[in-house]
Amino acid sequence: MIVKSIFDIDFAKRKGLLPVVVQDRETKDILMLAYANEEALRYTIRTGNACFWSTSRNKLWVKGEESGNVQHVKEILLDCDMDALLYQVESENPACHTGRRSCFHNILQNI
Repeated sequence: MIVKSIFDIDFAKRKGLLPVVVQDRETKDILMLAYANEEALRYTIRTGNACFWSTSRNKLWVKGEESGNVQHVKEILLDCDMDALLYQVESENPACHTGRRSCFHNILQNI
């Protein structure tokens, strides 16, 4: 495994936003997809709590800030192009605003 730094990340490629896949560290379940800008990533690294950029509210969003469903980030992985992140988290509470454990609970028909 190659260890990279925040300076290796290509924030400019997608206008400052990186997709972030959030995965339960223990079960490997995919919990959600969100976006992070450099400020959100730095906050996550500094605090250990998942922070994202809310595309609907145009502001930083600390996961669990309102709901109490905090995600403790244990490891951050970068993809091979250095423009997408995977947060491996410990999360006992639901990730989805609907109360479900994962945001990925809808099945697409006809595939």
